[in-house]
Amino acid sequence: MKSIGVVLLSFALFLNPLAWGGETWKIASLNWEPYSSDRMTTQGNAIQKLRHLLKQKDIELIVDFYPWERAQEIAKDPQYIGYFPAWPEEVKEGFTASAKIDWSWIAVLRKRSTMLEYSNARQLFAFYRGGLISTYSYPTLIADQAKAQRHRTTLVANELALLKALMADQIDFAVTDPYVMTYLADKLGVDEIEVDKVLMRKALVLAIRNDEHASERLQLLRDLLNH
Repeated sequence: MKSIGVVLLSFALFLNPLAWGGETWKIASLNWEPYSSDRMTTQGNAIQKLRHLLKQKDIELIVDFYPWERAQEIAKDPQYIGYFPAWPEEVKEGFTASAKIDWSWIAVLRKRSTMLEYSNARQLFAFYRGGLISTYSYPTLIADQAKAQRHRTTLVANELALLKALMADQIDFAVTDPYVMTYLADKLGVDEIEVDKVLMRKALVLAIRNDEHASERLQLLRDLLNH
């Protein structure tokens, strides 16, 4: 009976390889402090949260950092599980969004000396010069207005360029995660940036590459998050 039990246990593990301890998940990410960064000892707050979740199943997390578009592209390689942290809008074809692992926010930011008067996103983009990050997939509320007012909207490569554009009065407002922008401003000793209005809260998910183990990994994360 003992040998039969061992055989059954081995067969169960074969059917569910994610039950094995000692597995390694490798993901692609970006420098997006404080959520993710190769310059932080924790590799970022969101990365740390994912790592702690996986540690409950004795899964090691390895993170490679790239520019965001490169991270999403390189995550197609079979050596990667996927990419993180992503807004749901940033989960590309060939990947599936996990359950929410952390929260991000999207806000309008401005210089303290700049006053903005608007009632909605349409007025904001119609009345003022806005700045967005070109590699981010913004929610429709923002993306549609930026497209409609493209002559008044500046697209830049990253948060640093967005901060510089604000400080140089090249734009009147920026739309991005307020924690990322204020973290960067504090790091650079810039104290003139304020959050004008928080527009929405956005889930941060792991975009899991669609392979033969994707559904098992998605279920594992759901179970860990609901534990």
